[in-house]
This record gives sequence, C-alpha cells and structure tokens, in this order.
Amino acid sequence: MFNNRAHSEDRVRRFLAEQLPARRHLDTAPVTIEAWEVPGEPVPFAEAKAQTYIPIEVGARWGRPWSTLWLHVTGEVPDAWVTDDERDIELQLNLSFTNMPGFQAEALIWNTDGTTVKAVNPYNQYLTLEPGITSFEYYLELAANPNVAGDWTFAPTKLGEWESAGDDPIYDLTELRLAWRSTTIWELEQDVVALNGLMHELPEDSTRRQDILRCLDDALDVADPDDLHATASDAREVLRRELDKPANASAMTVIATGHAHIDSAWLWPVRETVRKCARTFSNVCWLLEHYDDLTFSCSSAQQYQWIRDFYPELFERIKAHVASGRFIPVGGMWVESDTNMPGSEAMARQFIQGKSFFLREFGLETTETWLPDSFGYSGALPQICAAAGNTNFLTQKVSWNQFSVFPHHTFWWEGIDGTTQYTHFPPADTYNCQLTGKELAYVEKNYKDKGRSHIALSPTGWGDGGGGPTREQLAAGRRAASLEGSPKVEFSSPTAFFERSRAEYADAPRWNGELYLELHRGTYSSQIRGKQGNRRSEALMHDVEKWSALAARLDDSFEYPYAEINELWEKVLLLQFHDILPGSSIAWVHKETEHNYEGIAERGEELVEKALEAIARAKDTGAAKSSETAGEVTCEESDGCFALSNGHVFARIDGDGHLVSLRAGESGRELIAPGAKGALLQLHRDTPNAWDSWDIDEFYRRIGRDLAAVGPVSVEREGEAVRVRATYETRTEGVRTEERPYPGAPSNGTGSRIVLTYVLSPGAKGLEVVLDVDWHERKKVLKLAFPFDLRAAHMASEIQFGHIERPIPVNTLDDFGRFETCAHRWVRVHEGDQAGSAVSLANDSSYGHDVRRCLRESDGGTTTIVRATVIRAAEFPDPRAEEGQYRMRFSLVPGASIADAIDEGTRLNQVPRDVDHDLVDAALARIEGEGTSLRLQTLKLAEDQSGDLIVRLYESEGVRGEGVVVVPGAEEIVAVDLLERELTEESVLHYQAQRADGDGITIAARPFQIVTLRARF
Repeated sequence: MFNNRAHSEDRVRRFLAEQLPARRHLDTAPVTIEAWEVPGEPVPFAEAKAQTYIPIEVGARWGRPWSTLWLHVTGEVPDAWVTDDERDIELQLNLSFTNMPGFQAEALIWNTDGTTVKAVNPYNQYLTLEPGITSFEYYLELAANPNVAGDWTFAPTKLGEWESAGDDPIYDLTELRLAWRSTTIWELEQDVVALNGLMHELPEDSTRRQDILRCLDDALDVADPDDLHATASDAREVLRRELDKPANASAMTVIATGHAHIDSAWLWPVRETVRKCARTFSNVCWLLEHYDDLTFSCSSAQQYQWIRDFYPELFERIKAHVASGRFIPVGGMWVESDTNMPGSEAMARQFIQGKSFFLREFGLETTETWLPDSFGYSGALPQICAAAGNTNFLTQKVSWNQFSVFPHHTFWWEGIDGTTQYTHFPPADTYNCQLTGKELAYVEKNYKDKGRSHIALSPTGWGDGGGGPTREQLAAGRRAASLEGSPKVEFSSPTAFFERSRAEYADAPRWNGELYLELHRGTYSSQIRGKQGNRRSEALMHDVEKWSALAARLDDSFEYPYAEINELWEKVLLLQFHDILPGSSIAWVHKETEHNYEGIAERGEELVEKALEAIARAKDTGAAKSSETAGEVTCEESDGCFALSNGHVFARIDGDGHLVSLRAGESGRELIAPGAKGALLQLHRDTPNAWDSWDIDEFYRRIGRDLAAVGPVSVEREGEAVRVRATYETRTEGVRTEERPYPGAPSNGTGSRIVLTYVLSPGAKGLEVVLDVDWHERKKVLKLAFPFDLRAAHMASEIQFGHIERPIPVNTLDDFGRFETCAHRWVRVHEGDQAGSAVSLANDSSYGHDVRRCLRESDGGTTTIVRATVIRAAEFPDPRAEEGQYRMRFSLVPGASIADAIDEGTRLNQVPRDVDHDLVDAALARIEGEGTSLRLQTLKLAEDQSGDLIVRLYESEGVRGEGVVVVPGAEEIVAVDLLERELTEESVLHYQAQRADGDGITIAARPFQIVTLRARF
C-alpha cells in the first residue's frame, strides 16, 4: 500500500468542511416568530415585552444600523425527538453572521420573567434546551451593530454615528429554528479537529505525524457519511488510538483561562458596551453552569457596575460564580485604561476605584494588573500597581511592535523607582486564543523563556461581544490536556498561573523602565478635544479634593462631597479607557466624550466654588494674597525683530513670527541654534500604513513644509504682559463643504488658520506660545518645532509621579522605533550639568513629542530639535476627527531645572483660584525642608469617611528626597497604601519615616517614590 500524504490530508479537510457540518443535526423544526422594532434607543425588557409584536419570517431583512429588534419566539419539541447522552435539542439563530465576532449583529436571549439566558454570536449560534422541555417561549433582543471596520481598509465611514449611518436594514434573519443535534457527531468533529490541527504542526517526516494521519484515515473509513450518527462512536474509538497518547514529559504547560476582552467603547458607543457585557456575561454564566472545568477571568470594575445597575439578576449569578472561584475578577482597575496619558492621581484612582469595588461587591482583592490591549505601559506603573497591592502584571500588546522584538515573555518589570512586578506576556501573542493545534504549537515555539520556564498563560475566548469562550474551545482544551506532541492545557486562574510561574522562575530577568509600544504612536495626539478634556478634568479633580478637604478642616459644618467626588472620578476614569482617551473610537463615542467632559467641568466647578465659599466664611477671606511681580516686561523693535525681556527671559522674534533668540536673562546662554528659527509650524502628510487614528509612521517626517506667516507681525500690551502675534494658513485645496459625500462628512480642505501668540508676563520664568487653531485638514499632522543649540543625550519627559529619561541618539532598533513619545505636562533637554544649558517645554493639552539631533555643517555643533505634536487629522474611525477650533498653550523655560519644568507645567495646567493659598500650608499640609524634592500631589479626605486627611506626595527629581510633612493639628500620621490601609515594616512600599516634633513626620524617600500618609486628628 502506498502512502499518499496529500491525498489523505485532503480527505480529512473535505470531511471537516463539507461532509460533517451537513450531518450535525438529525432533524429540524420551525418555530413561531413575532417581532417588534424599537423606534429609537434600546429599552428595558419589561417595556419591550409589553409591546405589540407582529409575525416575521426567516429570511426577512431587519435592522437599520444601531437599531434594536425584539423577537418573541415560541415552539414545541416534536414528540419523536428524544434527548440522551448522544442527542440534545437546540434553538439555533443566525443573524447573517460572518467570521468577525464582536463587530456585527448580536443577540441576547431572555426568559419570559426578565432573566437573561444566553448570548447569540457568530460562534455561539445556539441555546441548548434543558432535558424534558416540550415547549418553550423566549424573547430575543437583537442588536443591529454595523461592521464599522469593514475589511479593515481604514477608509472614512458614515457608520460611526446614528444620524449618518442610514435607515436601510443591513441584516437578514438567516436562520431561526429548532434543531435535534447529534452530540456524538459533534464530539467526533472535535476529535478530528484536534488531531488534524496538531498533525499539521508536526514535522512532515515525523513518526507522530504519520501515525495521526493514518489514524484519521482509518477513522474516516469507519465514519459513514450516510449514517454518521450511528457510526460516529466507532470512529471515535479509532481516534482514541492517538488521542490517548500522553504528552511528552518535557511538554510545556499552557494555563487556559476563559476570557472576553470587551472594549468599554471603540467601534460602538458606551451604551452598546453595556449590552455587550450583558450578552457575554450571560453566555459565560450559562457555560459555567454546563461545563464544570471552565474558569473565566474578567477585568474592569466599570463593566461589573453596569451589570449590577442594569441587570441585577445577572449580577447575582455572577456573584455566585465569583464565590465559587470560577468567575474571576482580575486587574483591579476601573477600566483597562491607557497608561501613557492619565495623570498621577488618575492612574492611582484606576486602582483605588477598581479594587474598592471588587472588595465591596465580592469581598476579594486582585493581585494582578490585567492590561492585554493598552498602547504601551508607563515606567511609573510598577510602583502604582504595588501601592495598590498588586504583584503581577499581564499584557500581550508589546508583541505588536513594528521593529524590535521584546526579548522575554516572563520577567521582572522594574519601574522608575525600582519597584518590580512579575510580568508575563502570553506567548500566543493574543488575548483571544482558541486553543487550536496551530496556536498551541506557536505558544511553545514562540516562548522566549523556555528552558528556564515551562508554563504560560493563554486567555481564551472571543471578546468585544463575541461571547467569550466557546464549547469548541473547551473541547480543544480537554483534548490537549495530555496529548503527545502538544503542550499540556489546563483550565485554571491567572492567580494559579502566577504562583506556579514564580515558584519555577523566581530568577527571571529584569526589564527596567517603560514598556514602549512601537505602534499606535498617533494616539498621543488624536482627538485633541478629548486630550484637553482629560487634562482639565484631572486638574479640576485635584482642586475639588484639595479645596473640599480644606473647607472640611476649617468649617465643621461643611459636608465633604464623598459620593459626588467618587462619581466624578468614575466618569473621568471611564473616559481614560484605552480607545477613548487615545482617540481611536467612532465619532459617536467622541461626541459623548466631549459632552461628558462638559458635565464634569460644570459639576466640578460647582463643588470647588462651594468649598471656596466655605473657606472664605471660615477665615473671613476669599482673596488670594497679592504677590510682587518682579521685572517690567520690555519690548524693543530693531532690525525687523522684537526683543522681549522681563529679567528672567530674553526672547527675540523676527518679522515672520519666528523665535530667533532665547536666553535665561539677557546675559544667559543662547539656546536657539545658530541660523535656526524656533516656534516653526510644520505641516506633514500623515498617511500611516494602517490604523489611521492610532498610528503615525516614521516616513511622515520626510514629507512636510514649514508654514509661512500671512500678514505682518503685531505687538500689543495686555495689562503688564506683552503679546507678539503672527498668523499662518495652510491654504490647502480640496473638496469644499458643499461637496461632502454624506451629511457630517469632513470638509477636507477649506484650509486651516493658526494664530501664534508669544506672551511674556512680569516675573514669568517661561515664554508662553499660544496657538489658536481653526483646523480643516485631512491626513495631516501639525508640529511645533524648536531647534536648540544643545548636544542633548536624553529627553526628560514627565510621566506619573516622576519623569523618564529617553535617549535621543538613534543607535539601536529600539531607539529608531521610539520616534514619537508621550509626555505629560513637560519635556526637558539639557547639555551636561552646566547652568543655563537646558530648556523645558511645557504644554496644557499635548502629549505627543519627538526629539532628534543633527550636526550643523556651519560650525560643527549639534542642534537638538524638540517638537510637540499639535494636532492630527485622521479619517478612520471618525472622519471628522479634529475639525474645529482649539486653543493650546505651550511655555518655554530657558535654563530650566527639573523643578522649574514641574513648576511651569503645573502653572500652565492649574486654574488660578481666588483664595489665599497659604491656608493650605497653615491648615492642611505642607512639606518643610530646604531644597526638598518632595512634592505634594493630592490632599483629600479618607475614603472611609472618618475625617482623616490623606496626603499623597512623591519624590520628583530622581534623587533621594528628604523633608518633614507637617499636618497642623494631627495627632497621628501613619503610612498607608493607595487603598489607605496602614503599611507594615515589611511592605515593599515602606520608606524611612520617623515622627518629628509636633504634628509632622520626617520622610526620606528613594528616587520617584510615592508616599501616602493618613493623618488622624
């Protein structure tokens, strides 16, 4: 007998693709269907049930984009159908499904009493009826979510808003019927799929591969397509020959945990995420109740809260499964947020709000940070995680790097202060693992730490409304539990994985600093309204807490607004989700985001005003002490240039509005490179290869131009400040507004106008550069450039609770890939330690920056060019992104120290308040110590409503920080973690602290250490 491998493999392929699917069901029966179309936004079950339904047939068109259709489905089970170990009865539903779960129509099945049953998605098209049921009645809530992504061509889409998406139905009711399913045939299919998948990953000349192929051939001889139900059991017995061969002794172990990564908003609005969570969690609960070996891990306290508030019966089911240890809350964060842009207190609050929710609702504390899909990870994160009680960290996103390959999958991640997190990147390079033979083989082949570590984690299941794990994935995992040639699969929890991995690989290598993602760099600058809303909301929440705390200390009758502060924080934190704040969602999401920021601002300012009124009453003053302003601002014109000086800053601006000189005082070192011009507005073509709102690709730098001023430069005095103003236009030609292809489409080319204003004020250490932008571009990016006469080796960029030093020279592939970076309120470059040989650039709304060096031919010197990314104009997924008017403020501080950079970044972002700020020192908290680098970050009352004061500070300059924290009137001051629990001497957060005289405590903090204190009165 000849061995024709290809012939036999084709036989298996056709059996799986054609012969077997057609015979899964022994019989089918029709059901009775009635429908009611919701006229607008989704409605609760009780309201839907009370409506009048009309008959509808299979094959009917349904669902304009974003609409909801309710079905009332009834039927009877034919008498001839019996259920046993080999057969069951299912309701089957197909809504024109394709192979893109999470990006199309979905459904939720309801009982008549208003309890949820199970989801229907592309890979969950069934509901198995319980044995003994003879008739049934269900309500089905169908969501006509459009496929915004299409074929991922990243073309402008009208589907991102209800108003522009159209009124025509986009789906067919392809199938809705009762089916008598052969479980034996289904099990045979899973056997064949498992062995066939494994076989194709083995070497072609291996004995194991040939054994499997021969076994499959033999089984298909037994499996009669004309009577498959009767012969499936015998065929399965043949396959046992290879399925029962145990895994190799050296096979690695893959810990599978059910998972469904649900973006809290993205290509759908938040309201749809709430329903996606309900559908997925209902599906998971159904699976947990029918499959004993499944575990399911789920992050994001916000999503659990939505279920608690809108689906209380489902939430109770979840709580029961959490108590049994099978539905596993992970991460401890409010949402899976971006970690590049959220500020210090906001990043801490993600954990405070998230972990507090899990403790309150489930009585458990998570120990791992779960961020599989965020776009890079701040170097401050290890310490923040540890301060919240987390010890382990998981992501897989760094596998998306464009250029370099990260060297580890399991390692210790060390933050900027030295705190570590035991970190794992699932080597499947996905959080939607299906446990196929191909994926399992890839896990073992790809795992960079094999030979030292023999265990990996694989989150398993469909996300974004795909329903989580499937019964097919569970079947694949069972068959790979111990299978020769395959890694061993176990269903367990992330906690169990980390415990076993730590025990085996305690000496894992270390990685220091940020986990930079070489992709999605454009998210630092997309959707500038959202960026500004975030920055202003963070500053506002700082003020709400500080001034409310001071009011409560000064006025016993003042009621600290605990609940309202938490509600506002929860709104801010949701908007920091990793597709909202980065600006990579549809227009609907970003419109709502802008509206929500307006609401946060309105209510937050009301709370500040209420606190300030109480402070004024208590101290009989509401006015800030006037401060002496040093140095009159002079402005002299000569040789077509304007020279500005206030004693601290000297600047010269030419007739085209460019900065041609910048010094710290008139005698300071010149910082603008010889012959160069600063404050250049540079417009580049921005056409990334993919992921428009997400990406900015390095070749954009080669295609751009400097904008030229239109009209003369003007000078004016406003109060004691001097303003020099120049106007620039892009004058882009293109489609006019009246030629838009659909209502709401981008104008694409009416031209943009930028007014650049220099502002120098008395006593200011920085020269402000204010941009008023009227933006109407497509596929463009605008940069603000400053060429400095500095040979800078590193750029310091503010991150949470400190800053990070990134190399400027491009020596490695890592350096090349870091051509756009994120900073919070400031960046700083310097040349050595010489006084004056440094400059910082502060901003009030821009996160994206790039810095590079070039050699000058004229004198052999080095120019360091610092650029802020001002605004972009991507077309997908929001075709109108950025269009409109904006004001952005920057400030240059010549000769800036790190402390100067922090001071200017703070000044630019905090709203001046008409209050005596000395009251904070006198009645709330202050840090004493000459030249101390300790800085107060947050002043608030304790979450337990005890009236204790929480003081959060950090070492800000990357050096040892010493000082005395004084809390007037305090009887006791103790160190606590982020959840405000007292620390022990053994805590990794512990720092040197000792009681000082009176109501102070002496702190000695390591570089960038976060210190949180609780003062009791």
